[in-house]
Amino acid sequence: MSEKAGQDLKVPVSPSDHVRGSPEARITVVEYGDFECPICRSAEPGVRMLLDQHATTVRLVYRHFPIESAHPHALMAAEAAEAAAAEGKFWEMHDLLMRQTARLDRKALHDYAAGLGLDLAQFTAALDDEIYRQRVREHVDGAVRSHVRTSPGLFMNGTLCDVSGGLHALGDAIAHRLR
Repeated sequence: MSEKAGQDLKVPVSPSDHVRGSPEARITVVEYGDFECPICRSAEPGVRMLLDQHATTVRLVYRHFPIESAHPHALMAAEAAEAAAAEGKFWEMHDLLMRQTARLDRKALHDYAAGLGLDLAQFTAALDDEIYRQRVREHVDGAVRSHVRTSPGLFMNGTLCDVSGGLHALGDAIAHRLR
């Protein structure tokens, strides 16, 4: 856990965030993630395990941090997740996009939307017109202002958590905070 000044979460959690877990949780983990990032995809089962282990005490907030220079499909995948959110299915789309084998090309995103029963005309228009691009860009800006350099960027109760050595650092920080 880093305690350095200037590494705190700069954008507080708000009602517009995507939240998984109890609203009364004592611990809020904010993840800035990239759907095309292999590290984010590898970390996903560990994050889910932490949420399962601490179902009433930990909640997850997911924000987009597509690293476009390395992941050419990440931005459109983030926009697809936002289009799904407009129909109340953010987490269902998130889970599909985070699978190790998930494809993120336009056809695959359309197939996922169809599988979730989304309004395909609305979904297609959202991607064509880039109507959620500004929201994704705002998430990226928040990550940059919060000194996130790579994905996943994880914060526990507003403090950046260094998980470069593995998610056990986040698990240890949660356990310590819950004592």
